[in-house]
Formats: sequence, C-alpha cells, structure tokens
Amino acid sequence: MEPRLKQRLLQFIEEHIPLFHDKRLQSLQSLKLDAVLKRKNPYLFKAKHVESAPELVKQLLDAHLSSQEETLFGDFLEGVAIEVCAAAYDGRKSTTEGIDLEFDREGVRYLVSIKSGPNWGNSSQIKKMREHFKQARRIYGQKRQLIAVNGCCYGRDGKPEKGDYLKLCGQEFWELISGDAEMYRDIIEPLGHQARARNEAFHREYAQVINRFSARFIADFCTADGAIDWPRLVAFNSSRSRKATA
Repeated sequence: MEPRLKQRLLQFIEEHIPLFHDKRLQSLQSLKLDAVLKRKNPYLFKAKHVESAPELVKQLLDAHLSSQEETLFGDFLEGVAIEVCAAAYDGRKSTTEGIDLEFDREGVRYLVSIKSGPNWGNSSQIKKMREHFKQARRIYGQKRQLIAVNGCCYGRDGKPEKGDYLKLCGQEFWELISGDAEMYRDIIEPLGHQARARNEAFHREYAQVINRFSARFIADFCTADGAIDWPRLVAFNSSRSRKATA
C-alpha cells in the first residue's frame, strides 16, 4: 500500500473503530427483553427444540445482536471505503439519492452504492438501487462517461456485469476505489485496533444481560415446574393485545 494512503487509512480506522464498539456496547446496554421477544420468531425456537430458558434467551439475544452488528459494521465499512477512495482518487460522499460514493478515475465518473456483502437485498431492493442509478444518470446527463457500481465490501460475484451496472465484490471493489489490488487484505489488520479491550468490556456486559434476561424470562414465561410456557410466549409475541403476560 502506498505510504500516504496507508497512513490515512490507519488514522481513519483508529479514530472511528471505537465509535463502532461504543455503539455496539450502548445498544446492548439499552436493550430490553420485551423488545427482543417481540422481534424474533418463537416458532423457530420451538421447532429447534430449545427447552432451556437461559439457552433460549441466549439464542434470541445472539440473533438480535448479530443482525444489529451487521448494520453497525456495514456503516463503518462504508466510511472506510469513502476515506480510502478520498485518499486515492479524491472520492467523496455523494449528495445524490441512493449513491454513497462518487469519484473520477481515468476519465470515468463512478457512482457507487456500497453494501456490506453480495447477498444484501431482495428483488425489490435491487430494483430500487437500479432506479437510483437511473436517476443519477439523468442528473449528470451525457457530459461524461458514467459507470454505476454496486460495491460490496466482502465476498464474490462471478458475473459482475449486470447490464446497467457493475457488481464488484471483495478484492475487485477495494481495488476499484483504491487502485491497489491488495487493499482488501491491507484493511484487515488495522480493524483489530483496541479490539481485545473493547470486546472484554462488551462480554462483561453481555454476561450480565444474559443473567438479567434469563431471570426475567423464567419469572414471566416459565411454568411453576420450570418449563417454558410456549403458549404464553407466543401470545406475548403475536396476540393482538399482548396482554398474555404481565
């Protein structure tokens, strides 16, 4: 990696990765058991034969946190990508709806919609992205050559040509925005900045949440003999009034 680009990348990650960890911890600290129970599918866990209250609570919490962390880290990686491109090609956060990054390279204006990985959306969401690309082309007109790109921070796509846009994933995406074929590997090491200390704090809080949620779940959703009261749990999750529990 070119030294100037490396220094800028390191500085950005060291300044911003703590924000990801802070948001992750704050989200855990503010989480309520009721919110988790209302958002997750109780039928799935019954079908998996989960019969231990602490295990059910853990699986519910892990599923919730995994989804939330993907969103938080996706936002962070988008910032990294914009910063890398800013250093390499004077790239910038776009003001055009649906476009995250725009930059010029070898006489071509690239309009980029950044996603975390290749399997990011359904057909309706992909259609919406295409509409944003189409709208952006109307805004820019025919003054220059434009290439629309769905850039994915990790993964692969064996058929990048999608007709009206390119889908570039992993190495191909990072190389496009940086000009460096090894950028996709170079960014991994700095991401570990303060990770151990930050994760220790997170796991201390995580253990406490598991304990609090388990005690509350047993009190509210278990029978006197300790079995999970599935009808009551399903009623809390899905009934019209949600008055099946205190």
